[in-house]
Amino acid sequence: MKITVIGAGNGGQAYAGYCAAKDHMVCLYNRHLDKLGQLPEKKEIRLSGQLACSTTLSIVTDNIKEACEFGDIILVVTPATAHRQLAAEMGPFVKNGQTILLNPGRTLGTVEFEAELKKWSNAKVNIGEAQTLAFACRLIENGLINIIGVKDKVPVSCSNHYNLNKIFNDVFPLFPCFEKEKSLLKVGFDNIGSIFHPAVVLFNAATIERQDSFYFYRDMTPQIASVIEALDQERIRIGKSYGYNLMPVSDWIKYAYPSTKGNGLCERMRNNPGYHDIKAPGTIFTRQLTEDIPTGLLPMRELGKLANIETPIMDSIITLVSTLLGIDFTVSGRTLMNLGLTGMSKSDVINSFG
Repeated sequence: MKITVIGAGNGGQAYAGYCAAKDHMVCLYNRHLDKLGQLPEKKEIRLSGQLACSTTLSIVTDNIKEACEFGDIILVVTPATAHRQLAAEMGPFVKNGQTILLNPGRTLGTVEFEAELKKWSNAKVNIGEAQTLAFACRLIENGLINIIGVKDKVPVSCSNHYNLNKIFNDVFPLFPCFEKEKSLLKVGFDNIGSIFHPAVVLFNAATIERQDSFYFYRDMTPQIASVIEALDQERIRIGKSYGYNLMPVSDWIKYAYPSTKGNGLCERMRNNPGYHDIKAPGTIFTRQLTEDIPTGLLPMRELGKLANIETPIMDSIITLVSTLLGIDFTVSGRTLMNLGLTGMSKSDVINSFG
């Protein structure tokens, strides 16, 4: 099978190396090859940690046309904030029958990607999203990625129920951890990263700016964990208003990483082997804010407003992070207006994506 991986960061290189090690032909695309060291010439990727292997890619390119025309399956492994622009760039070159999977889609990623792609292409492609990356991984250097953990269960969904079987049949042989989920809304509400990440960065902003290193999860404190759980309760209330009994974040860790020990969120975040060696970001301008706010907390809050659910903690975090970074996330973030969903009722949203 021919597979294209869009994005050559931590996840992109991990996915490309993993798929190539399973004897698939792999094209790795990145907008800027000069950021990849010798990888474009050598085309060699080594995975260490939980998945240890060495493999060679077929193509490493910065040509989006070449990348799109290469793959039967296109795995988009970029920050979700890039989805709209990527859809516009990929649109002229996608082909009928291709499967495009956003890894991850975050919240309503497929809705955003499909709406933009349709402006540029009439091709009948199958677009879906995974709830999160299959791996917890970190780039040691270009071509060498440490696989810290492998998730046991990752839901996959799309906005068109008729396409879900096709998408799932394409991607399940690659990633056995993928599970079919009929509701795109459910996958969007299970955007756990947007619940975990912003509070940790926000409450450690001064420490991060001082460049004082710490472990993002292993150094969790009870009070910050309690804020995360309070934020999570807002997510759960929104989900319930749309008909979903969402799993609390403390339970989700055990669901995704069954070997995790401990009682309660704080202990499980500290003890999760998949999180153990993950360091805090080196800057407050990190995707744990610049991605998780506009493609996670913001669309969740929008869906909450549509259901008349109050979200004071989400509101506060969005406002504080906007002030901290000097970014108005509503300009290009996933508001209902920016997603083309203005005027829809809660029932309309459920009927379309539930």
